[in-house]
Amino acid sequence: MAERPYDLVLFGATGFAGALAAEYLAAHAPEDCRWALAGRSTAKLERLRERLTEIAPGCAALPLLQADITDHAAVRALAADARVVATTVGPYLTYGEPLVAACAEAGTDYADISGEPEFVDRMYLRYDATARRSGARLMHACGFDVVPHDLGVRFTVEHLPQGVPLRVDGFVRSHGAISGGTLASALTSAARPLGMVRAARERRRTEPRPDGRTVRASLGVPVRSGATGVWGVPLPTLDPQMVARSAAALERYGPDFRYRHYAGVKRLPVAVGAVLGAGTAFALAQVPPARRLLSSRLAPGQGPGPQRRARSWFAVRFVGRGGGRQVVTEVRGGDPGYDETAKMLAESALCLAFDDLPATSGQVTPAVAMGEALTARLRQAGVGFRVVEES
Repeated sequence: MAERPYDLVLFGATGFAGALAAEYLAAHAPEDCRWALAGRSTAKLERLRERLTEIAPGCAALPLLQADITDHAAVRALAADARVVATTVGPYLTYGEPLVAACAEAGTDYADISGEPEFVDRMYLRYDATARRSGARLMHACGFDVVPHDLGVRFTVEHLPQGVPLRVDGFVRSHGAISGGTLASALTSAARPLGMVRAARERRRTEPRPDGRTVRASLGVPVRSGATGVWGVPLPTLDPQMVARSAAALERYGPDFRYRHYAGVKRLPVAVGAVLGAGTAFALAQVPPARRLLSSRLAPGQGPGPQRRARSWFAVRFVGRGGGRQVVTEVRGGDPGYDETAKMLAESALCLAFDDLPATSGQVTPAVAMGEALTARLRQAGVGFRVVEES
């Protein structure tokens, strides 16, 4: 691995999220980091490199790697030349598999920002065993899905007693806009409910369960949280599934662990409206003409500008209970979908490339593979992790 030409390759660097990750790396990658930009258009890569040179003059010498995700030979060569590949090329159900396969076979660490449960489950079924043999770490959802929630629950658990049943509820509040790529990924996932259910069912049949321990991530029902002062609307996202996988892998989560994941809203009418709105959007995504109309509202590559992102934020409060104790913690940051997601992806890739981490391989979660090291990196980068109250 040390003899490979690149410590880190950013694939899909010219897209909306990819360019933000590239800008973050230009400003924060260590001087001795051997990194490269990869994408399907050399002309767009050259224009991006010119922009990055304004951030860090040394970027003028950044290598540019031309590779189209449909060119499997080029993708395999890219994976073989890198210690870590970070990718923003989605929707991942459509475009993600060739790079996962190449990294699993080459023993190359992989990180993406997918929030697509079916994709994550199918990649586990097809490539986890290969990655375990090669030593590759396959890291999905290294952005707002699911880093603040996975690491936030881990942070909360560390402030609760050991060896006892633990209950953690997460309440997500955010303010921001979406990009065309995010919309495309969401519509792709929503349009495949049966595929998602089948992949999850097949994974449950094959994935080992923790020995002598119980782990649950129940959807739950709307609740009023006195500890946080908000209503909780159940969020059927990838986050609780990933938290449960972290809990299954780490004994520190106790003999009986349960996590519930909510959108936190201050007023009951807003909570009701959120449920109805989500149901309507899901129903529309099942109808091809309606889905095409929705996707046409925002094309891939388009997203909120710097001023809009500067006004965006997220805050996740976790209420943890166990052994007669209660702790309320918070993870807080700026624009969740793009600025902070780019930061989380870039820091995850740097963490995989340079930090002293636990020995893991196969498909692993951020909390299991990078836990304390990534939390420290994100804190240094301005993402807040704090204990609000303990009792």
